[in-house]
Amino acid sequence: MPVAALHPLPAVVGAGRRRDRRHRRFGLRASSLESPSVASTALNGVAGAPVERKEKVKDDAAVEEEEKKGLDALYDDGFGGVTVKDYFAAAKAVSRDDGGPPRWFCPVECGRPAVDDSPLLLFLPGTDGIGMGLILHHKSLGKVFEVRCLHIPVNDRTPFEGLLQTVENTIKHEHDLSPNRPMYLVGDSFGGCLAVAVAARNPQIDLLLILVNPATSFAKTPLQPILPLLESMPSAFHVTVPYLLSFVMGDPLKMASVSIENNLSPPETLQKLSDSLTSMLPLLSELADIIPRDTLLWKLKLLKAGAAYANSRLRAVQAEVLLLASGSDNLLPSGDEADRLFKALKNCRVRYFKDNGHTLLLEDGVNLLSVIKGANMYRRGRQRDFVTDYLPPTLSEFKKTFDEDHKLFHLALSPVMMSTLKNGKIVRSLSGIPDKGPVLFVGYHALMGIELSPLYEEFLREKKKIVRGLAHPILFGTKFESSRQELSRLDTVSMYGGLPVTPINMYRLFERNEFVLLYPGGVREALHRKNEEYKLFWPDQPEFVRMAARFGVTVIPFGCVGEDDVLELVLDYNDQKNIPGLREWIESINKEADRVRDSVKGEDGNQDMHLPALLPKVPGRFYYLFGKPIEMKGMNNLVRDRKSANDVYLRIKSEVEEIISYLKRKREEDPYRSIAQRALYQATWGVSAQVPTFEP
Repeated sequence: MPVAALHPLPAVVGAGRRRDRRHRRFGLRASSLESPSVASTALNGVAGAPVERKEKVKDDAAVEEEEKKGLDALYDDGFGGVTVKDYFAAAKAVSRDDGGPPRWFCPVECGRPAVDDSPLLLFLPGTDGIGMGLILHHKSLGKVFEVRCLHIPVNDRTPFEGLLQTVENTIKHEHDLSPNRPMYLVGDSFGGCLAVAVAARNPQIDLLLILVNPATSFAKTPLQPILPLLESMPSAFHVTVPYLLSFVMGDPLKMASVSIENNLSPPETLQKLSDSLTSMLPLLSELADIIPRDTLLWKLKLLKAGAAYANSRLRAVQAEVLLLASGSDNLLPSGDEADRLFKALKNCRVRYFKDNGHTLLLEDGVNLLSVIKGANMYRRGRQRDFVTDYLPPTLSEFKKTFDEDHKLFHLALSPVMMSTLKNGKIVRSLSGIPDKGPVLFVGYHALMGIELSPLYEEFLREKKKIVRGLAHPILFGTKFESSRQELSRLDTVSMYGGLPVTPINMYRLFERNEFVLLYPGGVREALHRKNEEYKLFWPDQPEFVRMAARFGVTVIPFGCVGEDDVLELVLDYNDQKNIPGLREWIESINKEADRVRDSVKGEDGNQDMHLPALLPKVPGRFYYLFGKPIEMKGMNNLVRDRKSANDVYLRIKSEVEEIISYLKRKREEDPYRSIAQRALYQATWGVSAQVPTFEP
């Protein structure tokens, strides 16, 4: 597990063989001429004159390699391959003091970013100062960021203002080199104070802050009454270790669970967890060596100074902020601090982890890159581009979503996916769908969009393709988020390709030969009323046909049935509009929400947002059918001929209605429509076995 040479540049050149071997072993490298840019450090611990980049002439091989840059769906991001034991090993290796000042290092595990124009990510460590708090995330972040971590040597006594100057000099230098390149400051605990202070002092620089249980609430820590006792204890008295653990560790069970497979049986999982916890215990005694008593006392002073400095400048912060707060933080009142900062910072969003401890980034189940992607916080320019800034789901994200979070839901639905070949034959697979785009899927939007998750999963499993779903802009806004906002289904929609429905987004997706998903019925269809299931609410205008013709898109009409077997609509829009309180709430959220079809007259234009009251039923089965592909190539006449375009539009709508009628009729022939029959089949043949259905 590599750890970079952490010395200032001159020290790296003249380092002895023993120290050089130790650093190579742990895979970190100094921020030197090998990296895209460098900020060397002066002996007083404040960043000095940066070493300038040296441009190299690209040969043909380098150009070819650059052209191949990019990330495919389900790429291996390496997340889950590193454990907390690796953190302890790295911390021990880099904590040996060499008398140097604070400095940056680039973790070797990060490698070079796989995307062009990747933003810079600077990690500002917590109280330990080691800079290895991102170790579980190095590989995944390194694919899409240029990562550097700040290391503060154990015996360094640089005051808060000096550390602030170190970070500030680096971001100013990088801003001068690339004024339009955003920079991410990931501030963990104490590092959160640094990040807030830097942002407050540099509003002209495009910064994005990710604050992880920031120590801005240090004045309210539950440890305040015992801090004076800590100062009076003899240095040889090892009772300081438990307090040290409060700064370094979170939930031991969640930390020990990192890298334990989720498909193990309960006895196997328990054994693995026991072994992991047992192997961690000897490491805890080494914490006192990593942060000795005198250093800990100095860190407490730094915390106090940093929290005071940051809190006095909160109103000056202009940067985008994503605050990650733990609900079981025993060191800081992070939940309450999320409430305060959500109000105090101008552009702050929160993701709340109610069951996690203080060291959130070292605990199981927290993938920082996934959180950033789900919150739509990843960008490579001044503004987020939903088309070009999108990062495909990774293999670990796919497993987390569909093999864990949604597994029981999909198992209960046992979805049947069918497609139509060019000769009209219906097959139980997606083989009737082209392998290359541009492809536009046009279909019926089931109640609350419950058909989307199985659809995304099947396209990724079978076709290794991302379906970019065009959705209502409200799903990507922040107006209705709270200070205790947990990861939600909306985050999942963004991770798996969702983006706001606009003509320009559709145009650019077609231009890039993407798979695009469109529901002409929109919100009105997804939030339909009682007895309106499987009814299309499409507008009169052919909204998409002419654009599809311009790009020669393959249009595939499709339908899905099964919502009536899964959900019972109890209170619909009409019911809620007659209930005082609910009526005012609906009016208020729609007054603030973006309107998509105000220009559309009649019932089809009614796009009011609301939350219908639903009751679950004994799960039936979902059936999908993708119709025969309609080739739009060579139909350029539709671009100007509105009547012909409307004829094609009505044809597509009619085919969707016919598909729905076909599925409703054929599901009556399915011997495994009942969940009891499906459960019996899987008990016999295994959970992973594909349950049979009707003959198409």
